[in-house]
Amino acid sequence: MKHFYLIVAFLTVSFAFGQDARNNGDIEGFKLYPNPVTEGKVFIRTMDNSPKQIAIYDVLGTQVLGTKLNGVELFLNNLDAGVYVLRVYQNNKVATRKLIIK
Repeated sequence: MKHFYLIVAFLTVSFAFGQDARNNGDIEGFKLYPNPVTEGKVFIRTMDNSPKQIAIYDVLGTQVLGTKLNGVELFLNNLDAGVYVLRVYQNNKVATRKLIIK
């Protein structure tokens, strides 16, 4: 039953974040790889190389990481294995993706 509640919470959080992404517009040329993350780092690329604000949330909607990214490489060694929601803000636009860490 606990797993059911986690899935419902994750879907609710994902739906809420997805609504915000459509209102602000997706970031042009957004690429996130590798996903699932196995080496403790992920690459985030966009058409525009300007700085990005990064927020990562767990399935309950609690922010577990918030940082500013000037390059393309984000280290996630301090996060436990699991499913997260990644939000990237750049130039008044936002991209939201599911992030899996193994």
